[in-house]
Amino acid sequence: MPSDSQDAQVTRVVAIRHGETVWNAEMRMQGQLDTVLSGRGRWQARRVAEALAGEGIEAVFASDLARAFDTAQAIADRIGLDVETDQGLRERSFGVFEGYTYAEIGARWPAEAARWRRHEPDFGPDEGETFRDFSVRAVAAATRIAASHAGRSIAFVTHGGVLDCLYRAASNVPLDAPRSWQLGNAAINRLLYTPRGFTLVGWSDTAHLEGEAPLDDGSEGSAATTATSARPG
Repeated sequence: MPSDSQDAQVTRVVAIRHGETVWNAEMRMQGQLDTVLSGRGRWQARRVAEALAGEGIEAVFASDLARAFDTAQAIADRIGLDVETDQGLRERSFGVFEGYTYAEIGARWPAEAARWRRHEPDFGPDEGETFRDFSVRAVAAATRIAASHAGRSIAFVTHGGVLDCLYRAASNVPLDAPRSWQLGNAAINRLLYTPRGFTLVGWSDTAHLEGEAPLDDGSEGSAATTATSARPG
């Protein structure tokens, strides 16, 4: 197949985790609760927007949860695009775990917390998604969007769990394998998509976040907002 024909099938994907929230800093489970960016998170969003200004991105997609949408909006504003939202890019629903710190989850539901930490594919907290169902949903959404933009460069702004699923899919890593890769707030991750699926190009670029970030007084993002429904459907 000629190289130009191959290029026409390739979607270049820049995948970004949203900027930090106060709940991230507190190690509190957000899931699909709609928390907002902290002061540090807004700084991170501006920095990642500047870093991507010359990337030739032609479309920006985001989870509809505020922390991802607002990070995507900073990128889109910098390059003169609109943000398209997709609920398929939402974080995993963690059901009854949501709103509690990781330590509190371990204390209240020790057996369930152990299964979650082991990445058991068929475990889901009460009222939440199993890891397997979540992965199917997240990868399907990313695949659908990437396939519809063949030959173009696009950005996804999403959540740590979604990026974890994309890394596993692109690297053929089983869902129950221990995680050895980073999922940092506002880190830049690069993939290619073809009809054969995703492949990794680069992961967890944080050079744009070097330097002094503003102090965060914790006055924002410490509670869930009601910008969107807490759970889909």
